[in-house]
Amino acid sequence: MFFSALFVSLAGLVTMSSFVGQNPFFEKQILWIVISVIIFFVFSLFDFRFLRRTEVVVGLFLLSCLVLLLLFITGSIFQGAQSWFNFGFFTFQPSDPIKLVVVLLLAKYFTRRHVEIAHIKHIFISAAYVSIIFLLVFLQPDFGSAIIILGIWFGMVLVSGISKKHLFLVLGLGLLSMAILWTFVFHDYQKQRIITFISPLTDIQGAGYNAYQSTIAVGSGEFLGKGIGFGTQSKLSFLPEYHTDFIFAAFAEEWGFVGVIFLFLLYSLLFYRIVNLSFHGAGNFETLFGLGVAVLFASHFIIHVGMNVGLLPVTGTTIPFMSYGGSHLLTEFMAIGILSGMSRYKRTVHRDVLSKGDITLG
Repeated sequence: MFFSALFVSLAGLVTMSSFVGQNPFFEKQILWIVISVIIFFVFSLFDFRFLRRTEVVVGLFLLSCLVLLLLFITGSIFQGAQSWFNFGFFTFQPSDPIKLVVVLLLAKYFTRRHVEIAHIKHIFISAAYVSIIFLLVFLQPDFGSAIIILGIWFGMVLVSGISKKHLFLVLGLGLLSMAILWTFVFHDYQKQRIITFISPLTDIQGAGYNAYQSTIAVGSGEFLGKGIGFGTQSKLSFLPEYHTDFIFAAFAEEWGFVGVIFLFLLYSLLFYRIVNLSFHGAGNFETLFGLGVAVLFASHFIIHVGMNVGLLPVTGTTIPFMSYGGSHLLTEFMAIGILSGMSRYKRTVHRDVLSKGDITLG
């Protein structure tokens, strides 16, 4: 798990090094990777059974809400979003570690309600908790992080044991409401904005410009890529934010189809190890936390790659371990560090074996 994450980080670092003469991202990212690796090893030494305590999780939840509220007072505005604390020598985006708090919150909630988890009320109660953080992030406005938080809730609801019939009933009501709004409430210009957001390539001269340039970058890599330092879309500044929001496109242009397959294999191994550790968790809390981390990383991965190839709206979402930035990188290595720490008191057999009654827990 650790080496998969590290190699993905190095792939991002190599992509940034191609343009080191034009920006300081390469040198700064080396520092963030070193700090993140140290954090991984430090966190892997802890016994995280204290996170099962209600007062700890509630405290983290309230602290997260307070920090998000402080952003509206003291936060710095970057690209139209008041999402950052500026400490002079570095900036910090609190929504990244707060996503991990959302995972902890839902893991704790569903663990306590596992006996009656099939009841429909738990869909609404869990959504109510998450909606507080969702709204505080959405109003910054940081739509990308808000979508990830929503994805964490939906993914953890799916794996928690809640009745899928109830869940899809709620989703059906939501879609019905949207259909009514679309038909009877929205004006034509509002509908056009929504269409452009969902399918940006319909307006390549305006809102879809970034998505269009990223699809050109991905396609121009062809089978073997253009080579390190020869990515023209990035080097000639056609591709914006190549080091963060569009780093997958920059990587694909230089490394081609072969490099992308290798990158996907690293992510597959990472997800496999996280899920495997989750199913060997010492209890339901550890299992749900591990699956929540997998959902968090998968949400970032799917949305980032999707918007880079023009299949999903551009929401300014990073890809785990690869994009430039300290806030998300520290959070991601912290998450797998916690999983590593939890594995120190994991089950010695798979949950499926235990569920068959072959072995009982003391």
